[in-house]
Amino acid sequence: MRDLNEIRQEINEIDEKLTELFRRRMDCARDVAEYKKANDIPILNAEREREVLDRVQERGGEYGLPARLLYTDIMELSRALQHTIVGSGSELRRQLAEAEELLPTKGVKVAYQGIKGANGHEAAIRLFPDAEKVSCKSFADVFRTVDEGGASFGVLPVENSTAGSVSAVYDLILKHRFYIVGALGLPIDYCLCGLRQSQLSDIERVWTHPQSISQCENYIASHGFEAVPYSNTAVAAREVAREKRLNVAAICSYKACEEYGLKILDDHIQDDNSNMTRFVVISKKLYVPTDADKISLCFNLPHVSGSLYSVLCRFNSLGLNLTKIESRPIVGSKFEYLFYLDFTGNVRSESAMRLLSQLSAEMTGFSFLGNYREV
Repeated sequence: MRDLNEIRQEINEIDEKLTELFRRRMDCARDVAEYKKANDIPILNAEREREVLDRVQERGGEYGLPARLLYTDIMELSRALQHTIVGSGSELRRQLAEAEELLPTKGVKVAYQGIKGANGHEAAIRLFPDAEKVSCKSFADVFRTVDEGGASFGVLPVENSTAGSVSAVYDLILKHRFYIVGALGLPIDYCLCGLRQSQLSDIERVWTHPQSISQCENYIASHGFEAVPYSNTAVAAREVAREKRLNVAAICSYKACEEYGLKILDDHIQDDNSNMTRFVVISKKLYVPTDADKISLCFNLPHVSGSLYSVLCRFNSLGLNLTKIESRPIVGSKFEYLFYLDFTGNVRSESAMRLLSQLSAEMTGFSFLGNYREV
């Protein structure tokens, strides 16, 4: 058996050689980029990369697959360098240069889903206290209202700390590709409310939004309630007041309970006391504040082994923290997927701009969705 120190010494020697070879390879990548720039040749050559990876895997023997993974990363880093040299992303840079910094909060209309007392209404108030609020029946109606000019902005929930993503909203974001220009983390505290004549012991059925059912699942089960989904928590409260049924209650906000003249039968009923819903602000116009700290984008990827990993390699190489990823199959395609990503950063930083420039040049279906501050 070899001595451990002896083995480590050999590893150190190999690492020194590998480091020098890596530097030489990246120098070659720089020369390739200069040639491609001078001759107007695209950076990505998928066939050439596949040939190299197949050869590396074959020569790697029992370590063939790990060797292929290693070289996949090397090629991603090589391409990233080439994109920087040729100046990829000029259209995106122009788009960002034309963006305004300050989001107007007065003299504008803001659309939200639901009615007064809904969490969306509360989020709209906090984000735009002086704006006119426009009530919409559905998430799709919020997008339609913004698209048709009935409101400058829309406020929509995208995820909850207990129930997870609001898939319907992400689907609409990917469909419309409006900009995301702001975000808010809203603490969610639910109460059970019914008619003033009702008692907690009378309740057999609760009305609320499906997300709220998920957020209060344990509470509902422990009381043996039948949960009936409604389009909105505030709508559920309003209907409880209208129906006047002693055995029915709504799970809603305290403001909705007060708004529709109901009585609190139980409070703080969410399963997680740190329950929070994240809302985003959508707009057809791009705004990028100087203190923006989150970036959203989307792009297509083929259903090929390692395709997503290859992209994520670039985030790691630039020290960027990915915070959210959603995927959807592309209708009519053969196993291609559309990905939505959030990551921390500001487009005014060189690392974030490099990444966006690279992805915008390579990824089909790429859309820069916004750089905003989450409050």
